Amino acid sequence: MTERVELGLRANARQFALLVGLNALVGGMVGLERSVLPLVGKRDFGLHSTAAILAFVVAFGAAKALTNLAAGELAERLGRKRLLVAGWLIALPVPLLIGLAPSWWFIIAANVLLGVNQGLAWSMTVVMKIDLAGPRRRGLALGLNEAAGYLGVAAAAFASGALAASYAPRTVIWAGAALIAAVGLLVSVLGVRDTGAHVAHEQDLHGDPSVRQRGLGAAFARASLRDPVLRACSQAGLVNNLNDALAWGLAPLYLAAHGASVRQIAVVAAAYPVVWGAGQLATGWLSDHTGRKPLIAAGMLVQAGALGLLVAGNGGFGDSLAAAILLGAGTALVYPTLIAAVSDASQPRDRARLVGVYRFWRDFGFVLGALIAGLGADATSPKTAIVIVAALTAASGLAVAATSWQPRPTLRPAPAP
Repeated sequence: MTERVELGLRANARQFALLVGLNALVGGMVGLERSVLPLVGKRDFGLHSTAAILAFVVAFGAAKALTNLAAGELAERLGRKRLLVAGWLIALPVPLLIGLAPSWWFIIAANVLLGVNQGLAWSMTVVMKIDLAGPRRRGLALGLNEAAGYLGVAAAAFASGALAASYAPRTVIWAGAALIAAVGLLVSVLGVRDTGAHVAHEQDLHGDPSVRQRGLGAAFARASLRDPVLRACSQAGLVNNLNDALAWGLAPLYLAAHGASVRQIAVVAAAYPVVWGAGQLATGWLSDHTGRKPLIAAGMLVQAGALGLLVAGNGGFGDSLAAAILLGAGTALVYPTLIAAVSDASQPRDRARLVGVYRFWRDFGFVLGALIAGLGADATSPKTAIVIVAALTAASGLAVAATSWQPRPTLRPAPAP
């Protein structure tokens, strides 16, 4: 007997909740590094160049971006669950590489694998939740997903920073990563069910039968250039992650250079994703009711203001904490709303590809952000690098505001049973 397929958060509450918890683990994997890994590069490996230290962010971002792009296509061919399990398998060597690293290059290699893990595991939890939720509560579903992931980032960032005051920072990272990877793999194998049937069901109910399925090349061109809404989402996602790369790689060094303690750096590093994560519980839902464009444009401008405050505060703990909170609020407005907007503009059977292309551009922002932050800080100063990213962020928000935005598509009613 074939199990009945239904769309909606209530109808799929158990599986949805499992994926929410799993995404908190995915976020925790990367959160372990956010407080202390740049300091490990400086103190354990004797690196003096900011660009050399931030090479681990470049490696992570490039690997994650390319994996996102491939994951959208592979999800349609191989299934969501298989890629999710593969993502956790790839995470298993990360703790060993970090714990046993004789040089910084091993840390960079670990972050290549971590990027692949995030690209597969996070992408699949996102896509599977969209599949389960259906089109009516998509913003709420994505707010819950991203909130769980970034609260996981925040919790791990704070815990690793606090523990690093008493234990060796590398030990904290590899021990935490080993535990999270093992639990994530077990939950994925034993508890998660594939959502391919939900995609087919939504396509039958709400899809446009006149639109033929596109390959990855056509999806890439559409999301990058041809569709103005998707193009606006892709550039905003990229610039948003310029900010995240700066907050991850440069902010701890910037604060340490101005006399902040490891615990103070941990508080600032955790405050940003805490506000970001918790705020998405409201902003995802809000975007279902107010529309996507106002939240995205406003969020980018708020982020630009937060970076301006970080510069104006000159590395002071109080001002840096306020900037982190404001940056988290701006990102909360943007993050789930962008993915919801991309999903709105997609046919169900093309959604994984288009979301994959968007996430490619978004996470390529890690690469550009780390390069701007690292090279800019080495060539001029950390302040100058932050000002450059702030200007790009403001320009991105204005570009979204200037884009002609199509209203969300009207759903076809479901046929009577």
